Amino acid sequence: MVEKKYEPLSEEIEIIAKKVVDSAFTVHKNLGPGLLEKVYEICFCYELEKRGLLYSRQVDIPIVYDNITFQEGLRLDVLIEDKVICEIKAVDLINPVWEAQVLSHLKLTNKRLGFLINFNVVNIGSGIKRFIL
Repeated sequence: MVEKKYEPLSEEIEIIAKKVVDSAFTVHKNLGPGLLEKVYEICFCYELEKRGLLYSRQVDIPIVYDNITFQEGLRLDVLIEDKVICEIKAVDLINPVWEAQVLSHLKLTNKRLGFLINFNVVNIGSGIKRFIL
């Protein structure tokens, strides 16, 4: 099997990534663990906006199957600057299926960078997982 070589992420995407992580840290510092995902998502997006980033919440991803496009395919939590995907969780344990979900979303949208952010942790650093395609 030939290993696929990827180009490094652009400086623009890396700057967005830093702001994403900073936003997650700020929300967690202010709210801590134990709230609903929706609360974290709203506050996370507010922090993104404060950092000058554009975002869309609950974005539908159409699925093409057998040459037919289904609009009600998948939904991702947050799309930032039309470049970075974030899935927000507030759970005790991360299910490996959610990691696969982020990777699938990246492939389906032709994006390169995604984050799985779990706010229900003591230390948010352990709750942020970065995925690159």
